[in-house]
Amino acid sequence: MKKIIKITLVTLLILMVLAGVLTWMAFGDLVKGARSVQKLDDGFYYMEYEGDDGLDDFLYGGGAKDANELVQKITYFLSKGYYKPPANPDTSKYGCSTITSQTPDHKVLMGRNFDYNDATCVILRTIPKKGYKNISTFNVNFFGFGEGYVPEGFQNQYMALGCLFVALDGINEKGFAIADLVAGDNVETHQNSGKPSFTTTAALAYLLKRAATVDEALELLRGIDMHSDIGIAHHYAISDASGKSVVVEYVDNQMVVMETNAVANHYLCAQKLNVGLMEGDSRYSRLCSFYDEAGGKMDSLQLTKAICSVSQLPWGSNFIGGTQWTMVMNLTKPSVTYYFKRKFDNPFHFEL
Repeated sequence: MKKIIKITLVTLLILMVLAGVLTWMAFGDLVKGARSVQKLDDGFYYMEYEGDDGLDDFLYGGGAKDANELVQKITYFLSKGYYKPPANPDTSKYGCSTITSQTPDHKVLMGRNFDYNDATCVILRTIPKKGYKNISTFNVNFFGFGEGYVPEGFQNQYMALGCLFVALDGINEKGFAIADLVAGDNVETHQNSGKPSFTTTAALAYLLKRAATVDEALELLRGIDMHSDIGIAHHYAISDASGKSVVVEYVDNQMVVMETNAVANHYLCAQKLNVGLMEGDSRYSRLCSFYDEAGGKMDSLQLTKAICSVSQLPWGSNFIGGTQWTMVMNLTKPSVTYYFKRKFDNPFHFEL
């Protein structure tokens, strides 16, 4: 009898250990990622993730055509199919601006403002099993996890790992940088050619992990079906370490590419030139003036001054919404400096 009890206990112990090992194999990287969250400021967080980013399964599964479908794919990956947190993705419009310039000593810099009425910002440093190391940013309020959601406490930190699938801007280890900006109207893009489907923010995260140059990014964009997030038009500002800088827009579901060093929230392509340019919005022209006055060569101080000069005061004092974060990215020696909510005397610097 004692022998039987002993065998039973040993068997149960082995099964428990095996179950624990299998659970850790499935969730270990995610748990470590969730526990990495650091609070940098009120509404401003940093986290790290190393492991399978779920992108291959997302691609093979056909991707996602809208925010609700994307949230389902995200939560399936995070829970391995066991849990689906309530989510109601936000559809609010946001404004932004970017500028890219070479420096007098031949480095390449890119500045970016994300303008919105309010944000809970998560900076995510990702080391994927396949793809490039990258640092990306997302406003996790867009997930719709509920009023007052912040990535504090293990469950909320775990849910913030949804940022693996979406991003609003970022830079990777190859010096490739990209930012999402709303364009000048509410005409949505919905390509339906049978290629894997990506929403605007999911495609941005995809490019950060797979593209080393502007040309590679354009080729990847031609290999997917683009679907607009939040029911409006978008365009991408894309730059790389060579100094090449383009804006990608979509007109009648066709991708249009223009070489430019600055962009805000109106169209730049010939088909819709200046559509969406609001009276009194001088951000684009001011960035172009900074660039031209510097002869197309802006050092770090000049570029930082330029992008900070077009940052926005809090919502109510202008038509765009307050600048939630400002980024100055070095594409030659990949790194990024963040300024949260126009606190330009309090930088947060991250190296790749």
